Amino acid sequence: MIRKRSALPAVLAVAAALAVGGCKGGDLGTSGSSSAPAGPAGKAAHGSALAAADALTVKGRAPKTGYARKEFGSAWSDTDHNHCPTRDDVLKRDLRDVRYSSGDCQVAAGTLARDPYTGTTVKFVRGHSKVDIDHVVALSDAWQKGAQQWDRTKRTALANDPLNLLAVDSSTNRSKGDGDTATWLPAYKPSRCDYVARQVAVKKKYALWVTGAEKNAMKRVLSGCPTEKLPTG
Repeated sequence: MIRKRSALPAVLAVAAALAVGGCKGGDLGTSGSSSAPAGPAGKAAHGSALAAADALTVKGRAPKTGYARKEFGSAWSDTDHNHCPTRDDVLKRDLRDVRYSSGDCQVAAGTLARDPYTGTTVKFVRGHSKVDIDHVVALSDAWQKGAQQWDRTKRTALANDPLNLLAVDSSTNRSKGDGDTATWLPAYKPSRCDYVARQVAVKKKYALWVTGAEKNAMKRVLSGCPTEKLPTG
């Protein structure tokens, strides 16, 4: 009896601790939860990418029927009328030690000092390049989330918007395909907040919707950087 009486307070203390712990951690294992984690790291700052992600419209993915690259206009159109194709504009923006074929338009060579998808240094040589210009929001993904309802002018604008374009490692870009945040993220983790914020910015700017899984994935990444601002094009 003495042994039972002395053990009772310890048993009660353990039970109380488990109850408290269960209250604190009860939501962490909830499958598919879209709520941000508790505490400062989960609070969306005003004007942040996290707040913008939370406001994106959620719908199901539409069929890919009818999609073709030509539906987004000619590749690398000069939409800003600076007499340089969009591809060269992005190369000039993202590469270092840029050299030109002639004048200051066609980029002949340069260095991607830190590829945002792998964190590595990649050399660009025109005609033998290991650098691609990636559509951060893939055009086929945009097609299935609202762009098929647009006119050709708006689709061309999306395809050539610097906000939606990054110079990246070519092999990694091709493995990404048309993945959204729910299915693909850069292996180089320091780039993930900026990458997801850029996807949110594009989808907000063009009123593209997201799937439920995509929105949850966006919020999971951005809850780790709640003050990350939306990039501007």
